[in-house]
Amino acid sequence: MVDVETRTEQQPPAKDPAVRSAALWATVVAVPVALLVGLMIFFQVLPGGEAKPAASATATQPAAVPATPVQMAAPKLAAGPAQVCLAVTSQLPVKVRDLPARKVSAGPEQNAAYGEPPITVACGVTQPQTCKSLGETGSGCVPMDSELLNMNRVCWYADQQPAATVFTTMDREVPVRVTVPKQYEQSAQWANEFSDVVVETDKSISKGVPSGCV
Repeated sequence: MVDVETRTEQQPPAKDPAVRSAALWATVVAVPVALLVGLMIFFQVLPGGEAKPAASATATQPAAVPATPVQMAAPKLAAGPAQVCLAVTSQLPVKVRDLPARKVSAGPEQNAAYGEPPITVACGVTQPQTCKSLGETGSGCVPMDSELLNMNRVCWYADQQPAATVFTTMDREVPVRVTVPKQYEQSAQWANEFSDVVVETDKSISKGVPSGCV
C-alpha cells in the first residue's frame, strides 16, 4: 500500500485593512494630481503644438536707452548765463529715478537728457512772458489765468503740448526748461526732480515774476 501524502493548498494571507485603506487614499490623491498636471501642460501649449507666447513687457518697464545722442539745440549764451548753466548742469545727477543720463547732440554745458523717450533739461532758454490780457492768445505768452506750480521753492509754468509737457522756471535768474514726454505719468513730479539743483545753482528773482509764484 502506497502512502499518498495529502497536501493542503496554502491560502493567500489576509490583507490588512489598514494597508488597503492607505492604498485607497493614495489612489484618491494621485488621480487629481495627475489631472492637474495634465491641465497645466495643456494650457501651456496652444492648439497645433505651438508653445504659448510669453507675456509682453509691461508699460512700466523702462525702455532700452539708445546710444545715440539726444538732439538738442545749444544757442550761444552770454558769459553770465553760461556760467549759471554750467553750474546747473554740473550738479545734475547721473540718474533720475531709473532713467540714466544720456549724451546730448550739442551744449552739454547747458543741456542734459535722461531715459527713452528722453526727458530733457535746457538751461538759458527764453523766459516766457505773461500775457497782458485774458483774451490774448496765439502769441506764445503765459495765459494770465494759468496755474503756476510752486515745487520745492521753484515756480514752474507747465505748458501742455501734444507730445510733452514743457515746464519752465518763472522765478530764476536764468530760465531752465524741463520737457517731459507724455509717456511719463505725473509729469510735474518728474520736473520737480530738478528743483533742488535749480535752487542750489540758479538765483531767484522777484522783479517781473508772476503773482502766482508768490
